[in-house]
Amino acid sequence: MTIVPILDDAAASPEARAVFDDIRKTRNTDFVNNFWRALAHDPVLLRRTWESVKEVMAPGALDPLVKEMIYVAVSATNNCEYCIRSHTASARAKGMTDEMLMELIAVVGMANETNRLVNGLQVPVDEAFK
Repeated sequence: MTIVPILDDAAASPEARAVFDDIRKTRNTDFVNNFWRALAHDPVLLRRTWESVKEVMAPGALDPLVKEMIYVAVSATNNCEYCIRSHTASARAKGMTDEMLMELIAVVGMANETNRLVNGLQVPVDEAFK
């Protein structure tokens, strides 16, 4: 359960509603998810986070699907159910298949396992990798 109420448009400040409007326009949807509605309690934080997300997740050297899949991978590692679900939905909308998701999760699991083995064994980094 959230520790702050999820604000609907009527309860949000004019500054927060302006960000909601930009989210709707940018994403070409009427839906503003609960993450943004929770952040709306602090319109400065809401705007700063939204502007950063827009910049980072925009097309660039990595295409938007790859970025969403990276977001899913990091969210799985950080055990963030909300982000796993929201970015999986976004990745699916951008073309991620079940096979791609399963392969992604397999890579996440393998990376976590080998990272823990290396850390636990304190394996020194090879000179060739430096």
